[in-house]
Amino acid sequence: MAAALFQHGAIRTTETKAKELRRFVEKLITQAKKGTLHARRLVIRELGDQRMYDEEGEMLEQTVVQKLFGELAPRYADRPGGYTRLIRLSDRRIGDAGQQVLLQLVEETPAEAAAPSSTSRRQRRAAKRHSAARGARKRRTGAVTGAAPEPDAEAASAEGAESAEAGAQDEPAATDSAEKAADEQDAADDKQ
Repeated sequence: MAAALFQHGAIRTTETKAKELRRFVEKLITQAKKGTLHARRLVIRELGDQRMYDEEGEMLEQTVVQKLFGELAPRYADRPGGYTRLIRLSDRRIGDAGQQVLLQLVEETPAEAAAPSSTSRRQRRAAKRHSAARGARKRRTGAVTGAAPEPDAEAASAEGAESAEAGAQDEPAATDSAEKAADEQDAADDKQ
């Protein structure tokens, strides 16, 4: 089953088999990441060096171990683990109604690896709470000292960095230009 997973990238099996296979496969990929002769021999001992065949049944030039060391190990070189994913399928196996899953190798494209993802929802919410707390503290201290309260950080972030830098005088102009840009975008979408 591990050889089929390395060859095809995904297999359909029962949940119990997939969970057990996942442990085995992740250890093999970790060994393959080392890239040494000893690691190759350990993988061959566990997996066997099987030939791969295409859909028509013709033998491919590459073996399973060659694909593991040549393609898969470099793909996961910077990944500390978690090379597979389990996706539960809605249909059950005929006969015993066993839960079916799809066991896949995680695809990590160079664009995903190079470009950091945007902040998570949890981080955005935490930042929003912190900025609201800072704004409340500033308003409270401004009321105690008699100074004018500063604009809220949430309002500044909602209106954009341009309006926050420009100050309170330019806020209406910034929102008008944003509305104009949105109207122009809507008009362009309507033409298409």
